[in-house]
Amino acid sequence: MTHPPNAPAASAARGTAPAPARPPGVPAQPSPAPGAAPPPLRGALAVGRERLRVAATTEPGRLQILGAVLALLVVAFGAVTAFQVDDRATAADDVVNRSQPLSADAAAIYRSLADADTTAASGFLAGTLEPADSRARYDRDIATAARLLVKAAAGTGGSSESAREIATLNQQLPRYTGLIERARAANRQGLPLGGAYLRYANQQMTSTLLPAAERLYAAETVRLQEDDASARTWPFVSLGLGVLTLAVLVWAQRRNYARTHRVFNHGLLAATAATVVVVLWLLASHMMARSGLDSARAHGQDSLQVLNTARISSLTARANENLTLVARGAVLTEDGRNDRYEAEYTASMDALTDALATARERADDDAGRTPVDEAASRTGEWQQRHKDARAKDEAGDFDGALGRIVGSEESTGQAFDQVDAALERALAHEQAEFTRAAGDARDALTALPLGAAALGILGAAGAVLGINRRLAEYR
Repeated sequence: MTHPPNAPAASAARGTAPAPARPPGVPAQPSPAPGAAPPPLRGALAVGRERLRVAATTEPGRLQILGAVLALLVVAFGAVTAFQVDDRATAADDVVNRSQPLSADAAAIYRSLADADTTAASGFLAGTLEPADSRARYDRDIATAARLLVKAAAGTGGSSESAREIATLNQQLPRYTGLIERARAANRQGLPLGGAYLRYANQQMTSTLLPAAERLYAAETVRLQEDDASARTWPFVSLGLGVLTLAVLVWAQRRNYARTHRVFNHGLLAATAATVVVVLWLLASHMMARSGLDSARAHGQDSLQVLNTARISSLTARANENLTLVARGAVLTEDGRNDRYEAEYTASMDALTDALATARERADDDAGRTPVDEAASRTGEWQQRHKDARAKDEAGDFDGALGRIVGSEESTGQAFDQVDAALERALAHEQAEFTRAAGDARDALTALPLGAAALGILGAAGAVLGINRRLAEYR
């Protein structure tokens, strides 16, 4: 019986390359019928799927697949944790170093502008020659507002709402200062026109500048609240992936015990330990961060907002008190029955009294309550002296009323300065409380992103080593 010629030799004789050897375990493909078009070649993905299916039918193949899945899960958990925590740590850092300082600067812009308006009116009432300390205080307020506007413009990051308000303030501030200079010039010459310029400057301040500063403060406060909310959001994706990774690791070790009756696999135990450490670290650090942010909000941010309201109300009340004497009844309320500036003074003092009461309730220690109590006491003295001044003015004693408003002894101006100084101390204390608590929240998250990434890599290496230990038993 004759045998067919050797296939490779025959192929070589015909000038064709020999057919490639078929991988073990891969079924032979049927030959195409004579004259039929050859079947389309399978892609690399199809071949990979076929090999994976074949590998899954053997224990070594299943172990290799399991090792790859475990390593991928542990690495993914570490990477997602690092990403999510870094995002929250950045938000917490923004609370401490960007959004809260910008909110405080916006409030300082408002206070500086209001104080400048108040000081200008006080200097006008002092006589034709404005006192040097009054002029210096006004110049300092204007310079502070201009400097903080530049800082705010650089720090807002192009926010359209904040940028619009900053542009308004930068445009209107020179107009206001120009009106004040005209009022001073007319006052030095003893011209009644100076009072008109001062009232017009005050109208410019109260109708344009201060509302723009208030809107800027509101916008930056909203941004602070957004950063605070981002920093305290739970990393649910990371936590869910951590639980899934632990579940698969536990299942893999149970599977290993069921097949080998070995209780421990050191590599898988190391991967499990690394995952548990990251999960517990994530939970603890995030709870500490939320606690710090809660403390910063309760004992710092909320108190700062109330104290800013109190200080702004005191400045507004002082400006209206001064303008009451400047206008001398020339500006009435809409119903024409009362002096408008006196009515606005009363409303501002009511707001100041309410804000001080709220601030005292929110103060959590004696260092915070003491300056608030002092401000409340000085506010009562201010109101009593104001009543005396109004009584003198209504009795026709203008000089006596003027002395009670801008005089050097027992005047409302002295009481206002004492209220303002006490509020400044209270603000400084609450600002320090906020910075400390928010800084603790940020620090609780600082090391976790790098730690989670490192532990994820170590855990993946442990999982691979543990599976390779089992694979070595088949060699």
